[in-house]
Amino acid sequence: MRNLGVGLIGADSTGRECCDMYQKFGLFIDGAWRSTGEQGTLEVRDPATNDLLGSVPAGGPGDVEEAIAAAQRGQKIWHGLGAWARADTLHKVADAMTGRTEEAARQITLETGKPLAQSRREWGLSVDQFRWHAEQARRIYGRIVESRVAGGRIEVNYEPVGVVAIFTAWNFPAVLIARKVAPALAAGCSIVVRPSSEVPGVAMLIFECLRLGGLPKGVANLVIGPVSTTYPALMASPYIRKVSLTGSTAVGRQMIRDAASTLKRVSMELGGNAPMIVFDDGDLERTLDLAVPAKYANAGQVCVAPDRFYVHESLYSRFLAGFVTRAAALRLGPGLDEATQMGPLISKRRLHAIEEILTDAVQAGARIATGGRRPAKLGAGYFFEPTVLTQVADDAKAMAQENFGPIAAITSFASEDEVYARANSSPSGLAAYVFTANPGRMRDAVARIEAGMVGVNTFALAAAEGPFGGVKDSGMGREGGTEGILDYLNVKLSNVVV
Repeated sequence: MRNLGVGLIGADSTGRECCDMYQKFGLFIDGAWRSTGEQGTLEVRDPATNDLLGSVPAGGPGDVEEAIAAAQRGQKIWHGLGAWARADTLHKVADAMTGRTEEAARQITLETGKPLAQSRREWGLSVDQFRWHAEQARRIYGRIVESRVAGGRIEVNYEPVGVVAIFTAWNFPAVLIARKVAPALAAGCSIVVRPSSEVPGVAMLIFECLRLGGLPKGVANLVIGPVSTTYPALMASPYIRKVSLTGSTAVGRQMIRDAASTLKRVSMELGGNAPMIVFDDGDLERTLDLAVPAKYANAGQVCVAPDRFYVHESLYSRFLAGFVTRAAALRLGPGLDEATQMGPLISKRRLHAIEEILTDAVQAGARIATGGRRPAKLGAGYFFEPTVLTQVADDAKAMAQENFGPIAAITSFASEDEVYARANSSPSGLAAYVFTANPGRMRDAVARIEAGMVGVNTFALAAAEGPFGGVKDSGMGREGGTEGILDYLNVKLSNVVV
């Protein structure tokens, strides 16, 4: 076992991970760990086995109020340190995270079920966020505008928005936090983070790295707990000046309504229903080699995963055969097994949702080409086979909604006008993918598809240097790139006449 300063991650006599860290870390308020919360404890379970991993302290309204008060004090100190000091601190945080890659990867896998290789990649992308935004902290540029008043000079400056409340989902427990925390801190804001209660240990590890990186007391606060006891106090507080959410579109709508009462700024990274278009000139084998892992990563529980596959009729039969062969060959199992290629769904509720989507599609005339069942040999975990559907009606749930699971709905198209109309029919607009060898068609696709991000011959969209986010019902605001820090800054104009 390796000592992480306050908590331990090790193995018990059965080889299952010990999660004493839940109590030894716990809540993080005003620069210190707390092993108790107002609402007692919450259980955390391994989705691969349904075994109890441990119990975490559950915060309540009083814990939230203390965290907000600490963040108010910390924000003044943090902003006052200046951009260069903030940048140096964020680099130290990234150093601390890099040294804990294996512990973090195992914790991500225990809590989400995803394969270790995917967990390591997620932690690495999280480190990238802190590196990138450390440098962005030094590059918050204002500008000077010539004034029409004699002797005057208009100055445009940026200032931190203030205390930020951050809400994240369970499917990427590290990188979703990093995408919000890193730019907020770089901008000079303080934060109160409320992560998903299903994956609290990963958030704790990030906050321990924030502590080791040298953040002043109060700048970063972590409150874990039920929505009913943590959300209302954060949304009602006039001292929270911005909220940032990664979650469903339904939750985003509610949060926007709640934020209106105190005129909080909002950033929303919401659901997707990504189309993938394969034109007749695409490289079939390369496309298949990329598409199958992208679809079934994290058991399909990825907001930018391709859900709707539109394949030109001249390639359809070969594409379907190749996709089915590759999907059926994926190895299912616990994520801690290095040979596993796809792990379980996060919960029984998610498992039931996937079965309902599948039943709806079949009743509407779809055919199951492979998968479609819970594997018999994987015990009590929430596993579901990689599934491929054909002959899917456009209004079936598998096509019309984000399935957020291991279901690939594959259909054919004949013309460009047809496929763009079908691809754009969804109210979501997060990500989309196009595979073609024609440069003109590439540019045309980017222009015609209604999405915040378009991958052409690639699925690589989620990098620190690029602005991640969607349009339409997929939200507002951007995370990453030079644009990412702007959501945490206020613009101040001054006209100085000498």
